[in-house]
Amino acid sequence: MSLTPAPSPGPSTALLTDHYELTMLQAALTAGTADRRAVFELFPRRLPAGRRYGVVAGVGRALDAIERFRFDEQALAALTEVVDAPTLEWLASYRFSGDVWGYAEGEAYFPYSPLAIVESTFAEAVLLETLLLSIYNHDSAIASAASRMTLVAGDRPCIEMGSRRTHEEAAVAAARAAYVAGFATSSNLAARQRYGVPSAGTSAHSFTLLHDTEADAFRAQVDSLGVGTTLLVDTYDVAEAVRLAVDIAGPELGAVRLDSGDLGALAHEVRAQLDGLGATGTRIIVTSDLDEYAIAALAAAPVDGYGVGTQLVTGSGHPTCGFVYKLVARADDAGRLLPVAKKSVDKTSIGGRKYALRRRDASGTAEVEVVGIGTPPVDDGDDRPLLVPLVRNGEVVGRESLDDARARHLTARAELPVAVQQMSRGEPVIPTLHL
Repeated sequence: MSLTPAPSPGPSTALLTDHYELTMLQAALTAGTADRRAVFELFPRRLPAGRRYGVVAGVGRALDAIERFRFDEQALAALTEVVDAPTLEWLASYRFSGDVWGYAEGEAYFPYSPLAIVESTFAEAVLLETLLLSIYNHDSAIASAASRMTLVAGDRPCIEMGSRRTHEEAAVAAARAAYVAGFATSSNLAARQRYGVPSAGTSAHSFTLLHDTEADAFRAQVDSLGVGTTLLVDTYDVAEAVRLAVDIAGPELGAVRLDSGDLGALAHEVRAQLDGLGATGTRIIVTSDLDEYAIAALAAAPVDGYGVGTQLVTGSGHPTCGFVYKLVARADDAGRLLPVAKKSVDKTSIGGRKYALRRRDASGTAEVEVVGIGTPPVDDGDDRPLLVPLVRNGEVVGRESLDDARARHLTARAELPVAVQQMSRGEPVIPTLHL
């Protein structure tokens, strides 16, 4: 049999899925139920333990992945021992033709928020399950951690520098998600090239060790990158390095970086030394296994920026969000849409197509996440709708810039109750109400 796959706008994402998605498809095609209208919902049953809110990220990446979800010749060849010939023929012309609604990128979320609603045939929608969960779970975990970090950092910029602590492709996605949640720059150049995330970086300890003296290393860096560069001053003796740095670059030195030791105490000492040398405008950047708690602890220190690596790209202890993708409605033989739900202990789903808004008080502060089942909840005048069209009749309509998502995040976070600023473990700052 000769199969002619549909053209793809980029590398296929079709095999970034689980085996059972394809065997379900084959069985549904055989049973004649594959074309039944279906509604799937991607949602969290809970927030990660102790977290008070979450952040939606990966929406733009998911839309790109849906567009590239095509079974090309290589993908079909890989499936010849997975599914039967009729299923392979169906897959060869696969193209998602349904609708997707969802929370926009950068939005805050809470338990049972309907983050993505996929409406299509069962066959078309079920195939997207693993791919969407993979993207949303990873990127939202990173953005949720990043948001807590930028929240406690305040006006001090955070720099994403975790590429060497995770899978090379996860690093690119992490840099993108961190930028959505307020990080200023990333060390990752692929994120710069693919998504326009601003990049930054200067030198590591190896550059200092390469040279005969620390002064030689500083001089080489300043000669090449200018006096506005950031010099790493803790390879040997911090006080001596700071003295050399200002002597070589002058009082216009851009910044010094501290990467070890008691960062708070060192920052105070270095600030006093810099000021005494006339380098009052030289900034102090700190790195070294920072997370939101360490950043909060440094709030009173004279620190001007934070470089965050391991804790960011691992979600600061929560590397996934626990999102699930469940069938919540399907058509009966007469074409009527019926709510369906899983009722397993501790894994309850709520059947029916969902609609969501964020109920706010007169001052604009969020009070409740309101989720309507079957029909949209009534806006009492201060509410904000949360679901936006992402895909319509198979065509992406919800693509936007990262800067739009970044601005949305700041607005969404600002409308949450003040308890969101607490880093201590607690319950979600607003409840979720189903109507």
